[in-house]
Amino acid sequence: MLDALDHVILAVEDLTAATRNYARLLGRSPSWRGEHPSMGTANTLFRLSNMYLELLCPEGDGPVADMLRLRMAEHGEGPAGLAFRTQDAAACHEAWTKAGLHPSEPAAGLGRDIESGAFREWTNVFLPPADTRGVLMFAIEHRTPEETLPESPLMAEASACIGGLDHIVVQTRAPEAGVRLYGEQLGLRLGLDREFPKWGSRLIFFRVGGVTVELAAQLQEEGDSAATLDEDRLWGLSWRVADADAAQARMAEAGLDVSEVRDGRKPGTKVFSVRGPTNGVPTLVKQPLPRDEPALSGA
Repeated sequence: MLDALDHVILAVEDLTAATRNYARLLGRSPSWRGEHPSMGTANTLFRLSNMYLELLCPEGDGPVADMLRLRMAEHGEGPAGLAFRTQDAAACHEAWTKAGLHPSEPAAGLGRDIESGAFREWTNVFLPPADTRGVLMFAIEHRTPEETLPESPLMAEASACIGGLDHIVVQTRAPEAGVRLYGEQLGLRLGLDREFPKWGSRLIFFRVGGVTVELAAQLQEEGDSAATLDEDRLWGLSWRVADADAAQARMAEAGLDVSEVRDGRKPGTKVFSVRGPTNGVPTLVKQPLPRDEPALSGA
């Protein structure tokens, strides 16, 4: 029922500052600057080749604004939710119910671009935190044409700007529960499930629409049953770029704190880290192999 990772939500305290940060990081201007009066929020969207990034900020009174304020009071700014694209919200609700999940009834949503006055409509189906180990997660069926949300305009040479998302990292202490949720219940394709004793970790990759959702778990000591009790945490983002050296130079010139470019774990790839400002998001930029699928974190 899910054909893409539609967008990733970042909770931010100052929308203007966060928009400026991500314009510099991505090398792109926003696609959309919106508001949701009934929810008490405002947002900025950057649409890329395989998803879009939503910066979401509380700017009034409403249920979503309250949730964001509570989330940031406990955890600070950072990744706050995953939205998967579906072509049929009602059918998705039915399929998730049959899979043993407890989705909300499909609910209509409406957003307005404050600059152009354009409207976008959609239908959401939310999963409760008890089903997702605490991660905000929902399906979205868009009800307006794709061109209503245009691709984020380039601010520099295309090869030096972010083209799309490579993967998002979800930290978990219950990898088997994650395999069941993302694979068996959500229906994402399992691409890798492997332990790496050298790093003390188990990495589980799920593919959807050209993006990887990576579950990262620390290898547990025998009998460490308490490790299954904590909630999962949306953690870091890895972005794709055609030319890592050019992207690193562009970001450094724009005032971002970036590492040197280094070889990735997968031969032929290059990576560098963006230390800030990223609004609480551990960030990696990757130059993959041509037509390459996402590889290991830091690869």
